[in-house]
Amino acid sequence: MSNAAQALERFQQQIGVEEGPSEWHTVTQSQINDFADTTYDHQFIHVDVERATKETPFGTTIAHGFLTLSMLPHLSSQVAPSDPSAYQGLAMGINYGLDKVRFPNPVRVDSRIRAKRELVSADEVAPNTLQLKQRVTIEIDGQDKPACVAESLTRLIYA
Repeated sequence: MSNAAQALERFQQQIGVEEGPSEWHTVTQSQINDFADTTYDHQFIHVDVERATKETPFGTTIAHGFLTLSMLPHLSSQVAPSDPSAYQGLAMGINYGLDKVRFPNPVRVDSRIRAKRELVSADEVAPNTLQLKQRVTIEIDGQDKPACVAESLTRLIYA
């Protein structure tokens, strides 16, 4: 049995299993400003502390939704897999895209965020290639509602 076939069996047994959470990450104003500079999105709710404090319901600046989403690879990399043996023989993993993304709660500056994930599906899409769909939830410390919920697609290519 190939590495990919063995991995597929292992992953299919993990469907519905929640993994994580990751370590906490503090979203700073400097990080928000750097993201604004990179994306040319300088809307005041992100970069103008004084104005955001006075004119928004948030009481301070907030991270861009796409900044929160862009933290997904970093935070997810800190989540240990339930079955590490599913990755034996893996040559590479490739970000294939997203199926659904929502931002139910803004991330206020200096908030701490972390991620947890749940495997939704695992399928063979080509020889020696699996596709995983994982629901990744980015939580905000002290908040009931998450910052982001995304269905992330990853292609795993086995040797």
